Amino acid sequence: MTHRSSDREALEAEIDRVQSLGLDELRALWRATLRSLPPPALSKDLVARFLCWHLQEQALGGLDVGTRKLLDSLARGDPGTDGSRRLKAGTLLVREYQGERHTVTVVPDGYVWGEATYASLSTIARAITGTAWSGPRFFGLRADVDDLTERAGANGGAADATRPRRHRSSVSAIPKKVQR
Repeated sequence: MTHRSSDREALEAEIDRVQSLGLDELRALWRATLRSLPPPALSKDLVARFLCWHLQEQALGGLDVGTRKLLDSLARGDPGTDGSRRLKAGTLLVREYQGERHTVTVVPDGYVWGEATYASLSTIARAITGTAWSGPRFFGLRADVDDLTERAGANGGAADATRPRRHRSSVSAIPKKVQR
């Protein structure tokens, strides 16, 4: 076990050394380590933190596959469809629809709206609107990027979340020829 202890001590010593460097020395270490120029806007603290993280990653290993997928998903704006992101009991979801405010409370066995408990948000959204809605989308837990972009364009920049989208359509960037 002394080998592992000495490796950990060596890593901690290297981290201390990196944190004690000046900005020019940190940038030179960045160029030597990562073979690229550091972003010019990064402060000394951020450059040092990134280099220390990189040292730890090299010594101890990187992120596991599940964490990488979650981070990639969050970076894309996806809320995660693998079920790993759940609403906690007691969470209140509030939505105004046609001038009326609707409040849904998350409970362990579903969702409470009005005086009843429902198994899905989509059932509640359907009851409120009278049309087929994705419950998570209706309550703002998930948004389709194309859907929001299209609505914003049709309404002069304001997304209309009260109107369900009936179909997908694509708009060509190339104008069609006008026949005369």
